[in-house]
Amino acid sequence: MSLGARIRDLRIERGLTQQDIAARLGMGRSNFGHIENDRVTPTSEDLQKLADILQTTADYLLGRESTAAAAIPEWATYKDKRDFKKLLEEDGELMFDGVPMSKDDRRRVMDVLTGLFWEAKQMNKRKKTTAPSEIVEGDANG
Repeated sequence: MSLGARIRDLRIERGLTQQDIAARLGMGRSNFGHIENDRVTPTSEDLQKLADILQTTADYLLGRESTAAAAIPEWATYKDKRDFKKLLEEDGELMFDGVPMSKDDRRRVMDVLTGLFWEAKQMNKRKKTTAPSEIVEGDANG
């Protein structure tokens, strides 16, 4: 899949228009359209901005990573990253009602699981930093 195709697919998945992204990049819609159609290669600065806007990594956009949801939160520790890598490396075929999932369906499921994984990790980190006395005081004050 080309750079432009990855950008277009993620833009559509995220519910964004070409105009939305072009405005955030400070360029015209037609210029952005040329990027999606692989007529123009974005600068490294624009590529990083695109990755941020599309909630992915520049490596994914360039085809160096296999999943768009590879963006790892800044707060993730080495152990968190290792746990996430284990989740993604399972080689077993994903099935739904006994039918193997297509590559696109597998990617979409993995994107959702990735989001849920990082959300759960973040919630658990918040729980660890909240002292029991703070919880009781918060409950008592209503």
